[in-house]
Amino acid sequence: QAIFRWSELPVSWVEQLVAWVSGGVESMMPAGPLQRLLVDGVVAGVGAVLVFLPQILILFFFLALLEDCGYMARAAYLMDRLMVRMGLSGKSFIPLLSSFACAVPGVMATRVIENRRDRLATILIAPLMSCSARLPVYSLMIGAFIPPIGLLGGLLDLRGLTMVAMYALGIVTAVVVAWLLKRSLLKGATPPFVLELPSYKWPSPITVLHRMLDRAKDFAFRAGKLIIAVSVVIWAASYYPRDSVAVDAKFAAEREALQARGAALPDEGEAREEWRRANLALERSMTAEYQRRSWLGRAGQWIEPAVRPLGWDWRIGCAAIASFPAREVVVATLGVLFAQGALPDDEDGEQGLRDALRSARWEDGGRPLFTVPVALSIMVFFALCAQCVATLAVIQRETQSWIWPLFTFSYMTILAYIAAFLTYQIGTWLGA
Repeated sequence: QAIFRWSELPVSWVEQLVAWVSGGVESMMPAGPLQRLLVDGVVAGVGAVLVFLPQILILFFFLALLEDCGYMARAAYLMDRLMVRMGLSGKSFIPLLSSFACAVPGVMATRVIENRRDRLATILIAPLMSCSARLPVYSLMIGAFIPPIGLLGGLLDLRGLTMVAMYALGIVTAVVVAWLLKRSLLKGATPPFVLELPSYKWPSPITVLHRMLDRAKDFAFRAGKLIIAVSVVIWAASYYPRDSVAVDAKFAAEREALQARGAALPDEGEAREEWRRANLALERSMTAEYQRRSWLGRAGQWIEPAVRPLGWDWRIGCAAIASFPAREVVVATLGVLFAQGALPDDEDGEQGLRDALRSARWEDGGRPLFTVPVALSIMVFFALCAQCVATLAVIQRETQSWIWPLFTFSYMTILAYIAAFLTYQIGTWLGA
């Protein structure tokens, strides 16, 4: 609940800052590819991730409180009985809990587990924990498409419960996968559990603040470097080849008709307003056509038959492809693909990414692209997929074999696809 309620004001500050920077770059530079690179590639890409920093700070604040008061070791002790039923031990609990921040330190934390089979099983399920890189995806989709319906007299709301459900999905899936692994590939007895319990203490405000800022800084800088590079690549792949001749020819007749109609209209009035809206719609259509003809658009169209059963079109498929280096890149990619076509409205100014997603349409029929089942399908896919090269590389380093990272990527991708398929199909059937 706090992730949404406490973060509303600081999130709006970040959004205003990003909009101010974008407007400044546009006003200082002439129109052209370089301007679009900076605005749609660099500023929009990095801003689309930095806007979630307030929510990540809140998440790490609560984790730091639990860690500094001495509860974590007791949680591991209390969880031992349940972990044994999964075929693991209480020592697996701390690495798994660490994976909620990032799977990379979570995988490395498995070194404290002496039993090789238990350690390997923990490594293989650690990426299923919803890390901080998934939080921007959840926040974007929940904030845009899940209605803020109050429950229990307003104490809870549907958005917060949806967030909890995404975290629970990873946990439940990890339990099932661990149980299957320990009864098949990694079959073996679980060793006894021994752990020293530190004394309880009041959390130190300075320590909590340091851990919260340190982890948020790691997220921002680790993601920021990657996102700047990936955003530029994604922008270039969605901008080039710039076949202006073909696109202008396709819309030439409509543009000429609009120009002739506009020349005969007065400067003010309802007719001029309708003409202006038609002109904006034409520009959106031309932007979409450029994207469809781009290199990234061609890749997305190539995989569209595979992702259509999930409720996705080629643009969402492009975002899934581009997010392989890191899950959080999907937000920047969606920003590049959809916000490019979001032009200024009369009352609201520049549309945000959420508004751009809400207004997105299927190209073949004009019906809304994003619905509640589609948003849930995207969240479920990214809750279970292995879109993180850093995690796979650490798994290879810790296991000294490429077999296990390839196995992790394969089983998680298959799980993610099946779960997203069922989510969309059942949600659509229920009329969500």
